Amino acid sequence: MKKFFSLLMLAISGFSVATAQQSQTETAAKTRVHQIVFQLTTDDTLAHKALMKQLNNITSVSPGTKIDVICHGPGLSMLMTKKTVVHDKLKDIQSRKSVRFYACEFSLKERHVSKEEIIPESGYVEAGIIAIVERQEQGWTYIKSGF
Repeated sequence: MKKFFSLLMLAISGFSVATAQQSQTETAAKTRVHQIVFQLTTDDTLAHKALMKQLNNITSVSPGTKIDVICHGPGLSMLMTKKTVVHDKLKDIQSRKSVRFYACEFSLKERHVSKEEIIPESGYVEAGIIAIVERQEQGWTYIKSGF
């Protein structure tokens, strides 16, 4: 009987330690600053809406996360004043200061889109793919956006 109680106490203390470690891990994950670069290359408005939802989820769970969304090719449409369906959501998410949106200047030229046609909340990168690679080289996590 003593052996049973000893094993039971050992199991309970092991559970307490594991629970405490899990709690510490979860707390560390919430306070850790993540850096994520999203690549958007689709003009699919459902994908744009899904991206806004993902960004909202990430910033609500891990508010310090730094996020860059780089739009190139057909993905430019999300940043075009006359084509975007997520401008209000984009402004709201960007107001959190840790999320930035960029249009690829190479794609602008290729598609004959002027900077005046891009929403004012957008920044610019010279070449979208190179900007993504540079962030990855700096340790950012890469996520391909879309379906």
